[in-house]
Amino acid sequence: MAVTIRHVQPSDYGRVIQHVNEWWGGREMAPMLPRLFFIHFESTSFVADREDGTLAGFLIGFLSQTDAETAYVHFIGVAPGERGTGLGRELYERFFDAARVEGRSVVRCVTSAQNADSLAFHEALGFEQEGIAEDYDGAGNSRVLLARRLG
Repeated sequence: MAVTIRHVQPSDYGRVIQHVNEWWGGREMAPMLPRLFFIHFESTSFVADREDGTLAGFLIGFLSQTDAETAYVHFIGVAPGERGTGLGRELYERFFDAARVEGRSVVRCVTSAQNADSLAFHEALGFEQEGIAEDYDGAGNSRVLLARRLG
């Protein structure tokens, strides 16, 4: 089934948030994705819709307000049935293009050190590990810091 990628709209929030915990294997992830991302970062965030209108994936990213060289991916999710199809890569490519247009030279993100699939996916996209940030998301919630230079 064909997939169309477009910029998010505030009305996409409900469609996306209903899948987040399920797509993360039942982990409580929804609180990490508030509606404000869908309101304030439309131009750098994307949703992927199947022909039948169901959600295939999404990427929520923004331009750093602190570092004029950096764009940041806060969340990416791909429906379990769409994994391995290249959709995650295509969502990232859309974000890379948006970041380049805005003059950004590096894209950053974080993931859990225990999330081997995420680490492998990001490595395949050209991300490099910059280190581990201890207690990044609170006590005991360390994260791997990832960066990809844009060319």
